[in-house]
Amino acid sequence: MNMKKAVHKITITTTDVVLDGKPLDVTCSGSSILTELYRKYVNDYPKYFKMDILCKLGFIATELLLQTEGKVRFEPCENRAVVFFNRSSSLHADKSFESNISNRGNFYPSPAVFVYTLPNIVTGEIAIRNKYYGETNFIVIEKRDEDVFENIIDGVFTDNMTTSVVTGWLEAESEAEFNAEIYIIEK
Repeated sequence: MNMKKAVHKITITTTDVVLDGKPLDVTCSGSSILTELYRKYVNDYPKYFKMDILCKLGFIATELLLQTEGKVRFEPCENRAVVFFNRSSSLHADKSFESNISNRGNFYPSPAVFVYTLPNIVTGEIAIRNKYYGETNFIVIEKRDEDVFENIIDGVFTDNMTTSVVTGWLEAESEAEFNAEIYIIEK
């Protein structure tokens, strides 16, 4: 087993944000909290406004972690992986897309909604923005299970190239019900 440690952690709920044990000052709740964080701490990725709630949550959580980490960003990096877990996959986007195509008389599938019916879009957005060329994976499991997380992350570190992983639980059942607990773990 690899020796690894969590070096940074963020928790985001619909009402609170805690970064490395310190609460961030937020004035909004629900999905507005994510936009408040985006405008205050990121504000340079307009694609954010097209994302679904799951992608926004993962994107904002990761952005805040990476800013806290303070390492050079946006340069090719082959030794960082991005691996997230949840139980509902992209169900919120799936429901939105389904409502978009359910009326045969008014059948206009939206590619902008369809793209988010894949939960791994969030890992891809993070990897593309940060030029991470390591593993990216979004794993859907029945329930949160720390032993499963640890086994999978141990497996990610076995490739001898990966030295760190952005990982954790990323659940977004709706615009009003979501939570993230994301870490940067290093070998």
